[in-house]
Amino acid sequence: MVSSCNVVVEDYNNPNNYVSLEDVVSNYDLWYIDYNKTTGQGDVPFLSKAFTISFLNGNLYANNNLVGIGATGNGYGIPVGIYDTNNGSLEINHDLDGYFDFDVIQISDDQIKLVDNFNNVSYYLVGYQKFNFDFDQIFYDNIEYFLQEYDAWGKTFTSSEGEISAFDNENYLQFTPEDLTTFYSSQDEVGTTIDNLLWDYVGSYSVANVQGYNNLKVLTLHYDSDDTEEFELTVIDDETISLYNINSGTTYEFSGFGYIQYLKESSKKNTVSSSGRKRTKVIRETKIRRHLK
Repeated sequence: MVSSCNVVVEDYNNPNNYVSLEDVVSNYDLWYIDYNKTTGQGDVPFLSKAFTISFLNGNLYANNNLVGIGATGNGYGIPVGIYDTNNGSLEINHDLDGYFDFDVIQISDDQIKLVDNFNNVSYYLVGYQKFNFDFDQIFYDNIEYFLQEYDAWGKTFTSSEGEISAFDNENYLQFTPEDLTTFYSSQDEVGTTIDNLLWDYVGSYSVANVQGYNNLKVLTLHYDSDDTEEFELTVIDDETISLYNINSGTTYEFSGFGYIQYLKESSKKNTVSSSGRKRTKVIRETKIRRHLK
């Protein structure tokens, strides 16, 4: 599909429509990795953990975190390696993961496919300029990963409205990369340092879309004790979330503590390991909103 220093555009009306490979990959500020479209059995670690990548004058940048996205590196993220298009394919030398060679197929003006034949995997990327990339929406599209970017979430606000519930006593939450959907909770007093937290409860969690709302999710905590708590989840900013308890009518705010930057294998001893996280395909249920607050 790739010839010389050109890339084939999948345009069947113009089968000889060639453009420069460098022009293709550098034509957009950001390439969003649509991980749910990934095909093949293999894996390219740095693409599996990134939300966006950028190609700038031979340098490769990535947004591996949602926290700070849009501001980190002037929106491009952090430098993670170098790339070259001079040999007719996209050659990337990643700072941690090493060398990779991709065939590039341009599906449309703003979509490309990176094919790694050696590792048997293909990634689909959508191009954006920084001014028209919805940095807020990416939090909701990848909410599970946002929740994992802090060692702990500490309760900072409880509304006076709402009925008394058992969750009133939960002051800390932790979401880990374990099976993507493991959470812990703690009733330790507000102000307890992260290293001294005792995690009283463990369970699994799920995130559902809400029909008709792009900026709202339903977070359900399934405790191992068979108790269940269901919340409307909204993102206030990149370190604060709001949880509205659907059953009790109480609103809580939690702030993130212990930010984890995903770049390389870390020697930092976190309660949540930064070494193993990668994106997986997420299939969410869609729910109808049961009420209006």
